[in-house]
Amino acid sequence: MISNAINYSQTRDLPLDPLIALYRANGWSSAEQPELLHKALLASHSLVTAWDANKLVGLANAISDGYLVVYYPHLLVLPDYQRRGIGTELMRRLMTNYDGFHQHMLVSDGGAVDFYRKCGFIRAGNTEPMWIYAGNDH
Repeated sequence: MISNAINYSQTRDLPLDPLIALYRANGWSSAEQPELLHKALLASHSLVTAWDANKLVGLANAISDGYLVVYYPHLLVLPDYQRRGIGTELMRRLMTNYDGFHQHMLVSDGGAVDFYRKCGFIRAGNTEPMWIYAGNDH
């Protein structure tokens, strides 16, 4: 049963098993490196989680220099909980932490582009995203 009472947290209390279940449910390859993923998220500049009672249903994080630039690498919501405003609220809470920063950045693919536009993001001029990537899910 899905509750309408989602609780949000910015604590670092993030159990490994539900974390990996969230990433696997969304088909993210980082779930194949559970210990590294867990450490990376705990080392984030900001981390916001969404809970339905004791069930982890969403997560978003940010990496930042703490002054000018913030990068939002991960935003995930369990598929059964998507399109309920959870992702929007996770982003709102993260972005509030960086209000007034010179640059907010992310890389989006697929259907998420429209979601991020609704959050205020636009294409960055004539730039092209570039990476060295060890995953296989893009």
